[in-house]
Amino acid sequence: MPLDTGDTAFIIICTALVMLMTPGVGLFYGGMVRSKNVISMIAMAFISFAIVSIQWVTVGYTLSFGSDISGFIGGLDYLCLTGVGLDGDGIPDMLFMVFQLVFAGITLAILTSGVAGRIKLSSFMVFGVIWTTIVYDPLAHWAWGGGWAGELGALDFAGGTVVHISSGFGALALALVIGNRSGFGKYSMEAENITMTLLGGALLWFGWFGFNAGSALAADGLAVNALVVTNISAAAGALTWMAASWIKGKPSSLGLISGAVAGLVAITPASGFVGPMSAIVIGGFAGILCYSALLFRVRKGLDESLDAWAVHGMGGFWGAIATGIFASAAVGGVDGLIYGNTHQFLVQLIDASAAMIYAFVMTYVLATVIDKVMGLRVTDEEEYVGLDISQHGESTTA
Repeated sequence: MPLDTGDTAFIIICTALVMLMTPGVGLFYGGMVRSKNVISMIAMAFISFAIVSIQWVTVGYTLSFGSDISGFIGGLDYLCLTGVGLDGDGIPDMLFMVFQLVFAGITLAILTSGVAGRIKLSSFMVFGVIWTTIVYDPLAHWAWGGGWAGELGALDFAGGTVVHISSGFGALALALVIGNRSGFGKYSMEAENITMTLLGGALLWFGWFGFNAGSALAADGLAVNALVVTNISAAAGALTWMAASWIKGKPSSLGLISGAVAGLVAITPASGFVGPMSAIVIGGFAGILCYSALLFRVRKGLDESLDAWAVHGMGGFWGAIATGIFASAAVGGVDGLIYGNTHQFLVQLIDASAAMIYAFVMTYVLATVIDKVMGLRVTDEEEYVGLDISQHGESTTA
């Protein structure tokens, strides 16, 4: 199939949209930490993207999309982009590569939720390179590169397992290894700048259209469907989270935007397989589920306080299973449980569970090793003055 200039232009735009989501994550998280750690959170998002950009073009892409090795990892066919050129099937191979790069970049940025305000920058950078290589790349291969999950028939249109389960459960593992922030549960650590978080959430909602619609890899009807259901699910998640929190007090704007992100996460694996009415259910339930997960995390006193686990981990897990429930052959060629296909539901459950266990265990082990070798956490004094000053020598205050 020759190159299609329309499809190529569309995916270039979608790539740029997804890249914008990474600083969006930084702003989203930056508004939820204390003022002394705002620069740190935003910087880690940019650093994540920079690290992954180099890792991906050298080894990440080939480990994800190289020739299959035992259903687990890709071979070294494309090491340092060998053979990845400007021709391809519909779009240039090089464009597909960079579209996948921005997915990997935002995944590492999401994971920073688990270490807000207490990780050494040097340790994070080492962790980021290794984590992307041994966690993200195999999961991408499983789903999209010819690995066992894809061969089993698991559906993940735009990254429910690859991006969201991996980053969410990875953040949980990191938080458990590094421990709570000093004074957590004793002193107020509420969001310092909700306006910044709302701006970050707006960038995420906007960029997610490229995230999901672009995963069609063509400017066609499937891309349109993905865009429409993405917006619907986000809206449903925003409203149900807000309603659930309203019962307990005020309908906060932070709850509203968190619910929207939960809806976006949940529809990600399903966006190429379900219609608009299913998207309402998927997003609406995601808002309630992820809000409940947040409350559970608070009750347990766990300092994963930017809630990647509650929103991305649990939302991604629900989205993967929901794909097996609501998938429609009229949209993506495969029916789900509500149309009588029990097999697809079971496949989704196996895939989501495997991704969850792999991401959590590998992240926990990696974080533990790095902690033993070079230390994950800053000193008490550095944490007290804040990571903006102790790690970057900068401050948002005059």
